[in-house]
Amino acid sequence: MVKGTTRLVGVIGDPVAHSLSPRIHNAAFRSLKLDWLYVPLRVKKENMEAALKGLYSLGFRGANVTLPHKETVVPFLAELSREAAHIAAVNTIRIEPDGRMIGENTDWKGFLNHLEDVDFQAKGCKALILGSGGSARAVGYGLARRAARITICSRNERAAESLAGDLGKFVPPDVPSPRAILSLGKLDEEIELLVNTTPLGMSPDSESSPWPENIDFPECKLVYDLVYSPQITRFMKQARVRGVTAVNGLGMLVYQAAIAFEMWTGVSAPVEVMKQAVQTC
Repeated sequence: MVKGTTRLVGVIGDPVAHSLSPRIHNAAFRSLKLDWLYVPLRVKKENMEAALKGLYSLGFRGANVTLPHKETVVPFLAELSREAAHIAAVNTIRIEPDGRMIGENTDWKGFLNHLEDVDFQAKGCKALILGSGGSARAVGYGLARRAARITICSRNERAAESLAGDLGKFVPPDVPSPRAILSLGKLDEEIELLVNTTPLGMSPDSESSPWPENIDFPECKLVYDLVYSPQITRFMKQARVRGVTAVNGLGMLVYQAAIAFEMWTGVSAPVEVMKQAVQTC
């Protein structure tokens, strides 16, 4: 039951109706009997500044940020954590009692935690990232921290080159610098990890895929699709036809949520409860 004492958090996005974050966090709050509530908040890009001011006015303690706002939100925040500043994208906001909004990024750690769950060794792997937005930046940062050899493929040449340059600051000196390509037809080396960070394939456009049908699918060790609605995407089906292990982004969603949960509440997250919340969707 929502009361006058209930502490509020939510997720900002556009669209946001598909988000499983309310299910995950509210299950966690119930399991620990915390007087908190997590709500979805659809916000247009042009209304971002007003929306953030409204969060503080309405007593929110924080918010998650999802597509397409992970970079849009940055200029309106008072401060960024070191990781969020490195990534230049925010997926979690902490609202201080004085109204200051601190931008955090929990995506990169959530991604690495899920790779461990599926027994994929990220250290030193050859990785191809599809996309160059805020999610790509978080994934790339996590892989750079694990000394991966990173290639970025994006139709946005400027964003891809910028991301490659930024990630180059975090790979060890003995690892080749990340590089950007504009076409998958120009991929000239084997890869072990293929990650889709674009929204292609997300419901309701579930027949789309970031991998063109006229290009042979690579025989990599793992395909990772950040899209989780539907839970088996067309991209994942393309991989499985080739005998490649493919997973969606639900695990990353849970692990990044657990980190945000602890930032807001100061309480250890019930990770197994959060996992169960998405398994029953």
